[in-house]
This record gives sequence, C-alpha cells and structure tokens, in this order.
Amino acid sequence: MSAVPDYLQRAARTLAKPASGSSDFDLNPEFRHPPNTLLRPAAVLVGLAEREHGLSVLLTKRSSGLRHHPGQIAFPGGKIDPGDIDATAAALREAHEEVGLDASLVQTLGLLPPHETVTGYTVIPVLGHIRDAFVPVAQPSEVEEAFFVPLAHLADPSNYRVERRLWLGQWRAYYTVPWGPYYIWGATARMLRVLAERLEP
Repeated sequence: MSAVPDYLQRAARTLAKPASGSSDFDLNPEFRHPPNTLLRPAAVLVGLAEREHGLSVLLTKRSSGLRHHPGQIAFPGGKIDPGDIDATAAALREAHEEVGLDASLVQTLGLLPPHETVTGYTVIPVLGHIRDAFVPVAQPSEVEEAFFVPLAHLADPSNYRVERRLWLGQWRAYYTVPWGPYYIWGATARMLRVLAERLEP
C-alpha cells in the first residue's frame, strides 16, 4: 500500500500547526542581519515523489559554473519574480525551468515556515506531492544533477549533525544530513530538519 495517502494526511496536519521560521543563524545568533534589513523573497519546492525506496524528496546539485553556491545541494527554486502570483507559483516555475517538472504534476500541500538565509533572502518552502511518473531533466546552465533522497532518511532527526567551517574569517556552525555521495548542508539541511521536526509523532 502506498505511503502517500498517510503522508498527505500527516502533512496537512503538520502544516496547520503554528510555527516560527528557521534561519541560517539558528546556530550562530551572534551573526544575524542588522535590524530592519530588507530581505529578498524567494521560494523553493520541497517535492515528494514515490520512488523505488518509498516516498522521496527531489533535490538538485547546482551547476559548478554558477556564480552563487556552485555545486551545492539545493531544492529547485529561486527568487520570487514580479510576474509570480505567489511563492507557490515561483517555486513551480523554477522547478519547471531547472528540472522540467510540469506544474500540472504537482499537488501543492502548503507552506513550511520561512527560512532566513545569510545571503539576504527569506525563502518560503512549498511542500508538494509530485504525481505520476516524473523523470527530471536537468537544465545544464543551472543544474548539474537532479536526484531523489528517501523521506525516511530525511525525516529522521538522528541523521542530522552539526558541523563547522571557517567563513569570512569566523567559525560558523551549520546542519548537515549526508546521504550517499551527497553532502546536504546549510539552508537546505536546515529546512529539511524543520520538516523532520514537524513530522515527528
């Protein structure tokens, strides 16, 4: 029996719960943006699809030629453009541009709490179920690879750990949730950890 119906019910319940947002600064509160900093709006798609290993999350490896965050693991997504109706429209547009995902294949479930990034964005994660068979087609100028990670792995808080690295001359802590050859860290790992926390029984 598919895990999707049960998950959709749990997702609806968890998205209805009030919650504060997350931030790249959760582990480094001393480095927050100055008060009244104007953050730019962005949106990402946390896309769930039925794969060989059960319900899985769609992620991408950004192209090594990109100016910002080359080679990092990310959700499909980007800035909310003036022509986008809302965050959901932006996330679906970006997913189509980056990996060829048709918006008609996505049943949107709602929004996860916003995430503040060190690069000056407020990112809204849009949770959605990718229906039917879907084979990602990476847009080479933006995405080097698209792949799926089992939700069972990402929904287990014990798979997350905190690591540190030197950034702009200062040590910064961040969350990671490695899977196979993929090093998932930073904002992507933090947003996934929010999902894991909200899915706990």
